[in-house]
Amino acid sequence: MPCTVVVGAQWGDEGKGKIVDILAADADLVVRFQGGNNAGHTLVVDGEKVVLHLVPSGILNVGTVCAIGNGVVVDPAVLVRELDTLALAGHAVRPEQLLISSGAHVILPWHTRLDELSEAARGDRAIGTTKKGIGPCYEDKVARRGVRVAELIDRDRLQQRVEELLPGKNDRIAALRGEPLTVDEVLEHVAPVVDRLAPHVLDVVELVHQALERGQSVLFEGAQGTFLDIDHGTYPFVTSSNTVAGAVCAGAGVGPTAVSEVIGVLKAYATRVGAGPFATELQDEIGARLRRVGAEFGSTTGRPRRCGWFDAVLARKAALLNGLTQLAITKLDVLSGLETLRLCVAYRDDGAPIYEDLPGWVEDITGARHNADLPAACRVYVERIEELVGVRASMLSVGPGREQTLSR
Repeated sequence: MPCTVVVGAQWGDEGKGKIVDILAADADLVVRFQGGNNAGHTLVVDGEKVVLHLVPSGILNVGTVCAIGNGVVVDPAVLVRELDTLALAGHAVRPEQLLISSGAHVILPWHTRLDELSEAARGDRAIGTTKKGIGPCYEDKVARRGVRVAELIDRDRLQQRVEELLPGKNDRIAALRGEPLTVDEVLEHVAPVVDRLAPHVLDVVELVHQALERGQSVLFEGAQGTFLDIDHGTYPFVTSSNTVAGAVCAGAGVGPTAVSEVIGVLKAYATRVGAGPFATELQDEIGARLRRVGAEFGSTTGRPRRCGWFDAVLARKAALLNGLTQLAITKLDVLSGLETLRLCVAYRDDGAPIYEDLPGWVEDITGARHNADLPAACRVYVERIEELVGVRASMLSVGPGREQTLSR
């Protein structure tokens, strides 16, 4: 695993955190390369549940260094709270264990306020953002008016930038009928966390290339999923960054020739949070059952996820967009007990899904540890997904725990 990218191949929430956590045991460096704290990665280790939003999912592996790349947008207060939560759970993180790119952009109070106000102003046309300030921060980045981590930890420079930018932000806030911010409010928001984060900050691009030159294993972790990509997703119901594997080049500063494997994580059915098209969505008892059994509620917002059948058309497109070399299929255990399973294999002219039916299984598979332990119908289901997507599934997950992962 010299240089591997892990991405979501649906609409996020596929279980990337668990897959990264497992692969990180053999990695020297884990790098998150895009997104912000609008993504939540849930890990279950020895029965303990840990939810991460900014810290890479490899952090629970002793000896693995984690880094937040320049493509990530960082809310400093959220990051410090996350580090405090990890410490309370017995996972104190030292500066040398978690590095933050000096080039990453910072989410400031005006970003979250504008996100909330803009979403409210859309009314019935709301996109369904997490209101964490992600979009406005990326907007500032592209408009070349953003604040980067290097400026965050330089108090004089930070004050200068806030004084320079805040009048324009307050004009937009006022236009959306919101309360303006003061310079002191913004600085007081970040002041308690700056000293905490400063020892973690360095040039992550250089860190990555030093690791590659030493022949170390580097694992790149994406957030959200392929069809939330700003270019290739179900626009405008997308996130504000590129979520596909190619984004690692800009978001972590590596060339495409450095990447040796791209693992796409797919849920054994389909879910999405928020608004937007969802051809295989189930608004019946089966959809409710998938939500209930699969505990399908957003790890960041707690919102119930929309649930539906596996869409092989989208999965095949995800394989092409990301150049997938392997699949990791998660939550197979949630399908146990369904008499018939459906796979979307094509669309009609009106966009309605065309299904192929396969027999389900009744057995509890959470104790399976090898492919041969799975019921025949489960193996057939996985093999049919492989055929339709055109990529082999090297990992299968049958439960939330690390040990509930089969290697094929």
